[in-house]
Amino acid sequence: MKKTVLFCTLICFLCAGSISSQGNRDGINNQASLPVTRISLFSSGLAYYEHSGTLNAPSVIALPFRMNAINDALMSLVLNDPSSANPSVHYQSPETLLHSLRSLKIDLSDSPNIAVILDRLRGAEIEISAPSAVSGKILGVEFRPQRVSPYPGSQPAIDAWLSLITDQGIRTFNLSDVGSLNFKDPEIGRDIRRALDMISSSRNSQSRDLMVSLPGNGSRRVSLSYVIPAPVWKVSYRLDLSQGQGASPLFQGWAIVDNDGDSDWNNVELSLVAGRPVSFIQNLYPPYYLHRPTLPLAIAGTAEAETHEPGYSVPSAAPRASMMQAESMADLSMNAERARSSLGGNIAGGVIETARASSAGDQFEFTIKNPVSIDRQTSAMMPLVESPIEARKVLIYAGGNSGLGNSHPRLGAELSNSSGMNLPAGPITVYDGGTFAGDALIEFWNEGEKRLISYGEDLSVTGTAMLASSRTMVSVTVAEGVMTFNQSQEFITNYTFKNNSSVSKPLIIEHPRIAGTILTSPEADEQTQSAYRFSLTLPSERELTVLVLETRPIIERVTLLDLRRDTFLSYASSQEIPARVREALQQAAVLLSAVINAENAVADAEYSRDGLILEQDRIRKNVEAAGNQTHLGQEYLKRLMSLDNNIDDLGKEVENHRAVLRSAEKALADYVNGLNL
Repeated sequence: MKKTVLFCTLICFLCAGSISSQGNRDGINNQASLPVTRISLFSSGLAYYEHSGTLNAPSVIALPFRMNAINDALMSLVLNDPSSANPSVHYQSPETLLHSLRSLKIDLSDSPNIAVILDRLRGAEIEISAPSAVSGKILGVEFRPQRVSPYPGSQPAIDAWLSLITDQGIRTFNLSDVGSLNFKDPEIGRDIRRALDMISSSRNSQSRDLMVSLPGNGSRRVSLSYVIPAPVWKVSYRLDLSQGQGASPLFQGWAIVDNDGDSDWNNVELSLVAGRPVSFIQNLYPPYYLHRPTLPLAIAGTAEAETHEPGYSVPSAAPRASMMQAESMADLSMNAERARSSLGGNIAGGVIETARASSAGDQFEFTIKNPVSIDRQTSAMMPLVESPIEARKVLIYAGGNSGLGNSHPRLGAELSNSSGMNLPAGPITVYDGGTFAGDALIEFWNEGEKRLISYGEDLSVTGTAMLASSRTMVSVTVAEGVMTFNQSQEFITNYTFKNNSSVSKPLIIEHPRIAGTILTSPEADEQTQSAYRFSLTLPSERELTVLVLETRPIIERVTLLDLRRDTFLSYASSQEIPARVREALQQAAVLLSAVINAENAVADAEYSRDGLILEQDRIRKNVEAAGNQTHLGQEYLKRLMSLDNNIDDLGKEVENHRAVLRSAEKALADYVNGLNL
């Protein structure tokens, strides 16, 4: 039984050395290759690659990927090897080279010069020729300006001087005079060569290798597959509407594919998939580190003083509650264990298989009949479909695009997909009468489905569309103080066509649907989400008129108690409103007049009272100014007493008018709310 390993769950080990040494890391020295045998191109901008072949020993397979494809490869890579129980993948992450170089005894990560390298290796023992051989430990490197400038008036050059501790003491040497140097520690020499190897292998910054280690033994069939970005495959169609000698119209489709990779496609099985799957990029390639908070050390210190509240006896129900809680927690643990067991069993037994058929899941797959070979960085056209189909030439008039002026209907065709396959969207080049007729577009075309295409204009036919609307009162009802108007709005579109040619022509009118309307006449032959379609025949050298009627109900509600008196009267005199309702509105208007008169009486009385109160305030100020013991003050006091009596009388009058107002409002409300017409 084959074992399928998903590399989205495989632990990939980051290399610490050069890529060329990855096979040795797992003890596998045999470098092998698997050719590409199957490619599926998706209309969503992805490509599925499958490598397959026979291996006879433990092997390492190098898979090169461009930088923009590594994340997709790491997310989708799948291995199928019946005898490799512990495969692994190694690759160089963006930080691997830097970290690896810094881990060596000699750090070349920042491209240092020889002076910086020697200064970093202080204490290392070396042998130099300057010009005779000298051995010693590196004390350091310092930079000194030359005593004499190389050119008059120029700044003196800087020389690097190496200081060594030798048997004769500290000696300094100008590095420009040192012919050669050799490190006595062999590990330093090995690290230098290793660092240079890593830098050389990483020189190509546009691609990286995934090294797949397969430790299996014996001869077996192995396959690798993955999904990476790719150019969208395209399709273009040709339609020949000529029907000479009883032949059916011919429909032909070509697929356009691009090999933008760095390797040739040699005799691969090529499939083209049309669909719209979910696809995204997860940034798996670079290392990712989580931020962790820094907490203080758990060092024992002094305890803080605290007080404790007095205790009390626990009710007997509390222990039972605790036991119930414990039992509930035990049940949760058992349920969680059952869930883990169930989930683990499903994961352990999960096997992903891919079926090759005309339907790829919820997508549609087209497999090229013969193996395909396409050189790298080239493109090709390949036959996708060729079949006679059912087609009927028609004129198409789109009412929504006609405006108010004359326009020509579109030359078109009604097609039935009798090719036996679902076809993706694309352009159609139309031929008729042995020559080019126009270009058209078609959306995804299901098998057996009828579609309309248009590829030009018929200049021998003109059409106009005139839209008019009106509103009619259907009924008026009154209930619980609310008057409801039920109206019908009618939209009438007048289509007029004139056929100036000597032959009759089939015509399809695409009438745009108005939101919320109902088609009254004529009956539509077909409808879409946005339009009704009417099929008819234009007689030769004649005019034809078509009326399309649509209705939309309109409901309007008004609260009678919120209406003004003039609005009441306008409704009461409208001939669109039934007589019974008009009479009720007229009576309501009379009651509303009583309310308005009572409101005016209250306002007048309050205005008079407020005027007397202001006059009273003025006289009080005069009393204060003249003094209440003077003759004039006494006169003012008499007037104040008279004003008090008048204000009291007006207060009673206001209350009487308010009582009348409340009675009038109640009479109006009772009448209006009691109407049921």
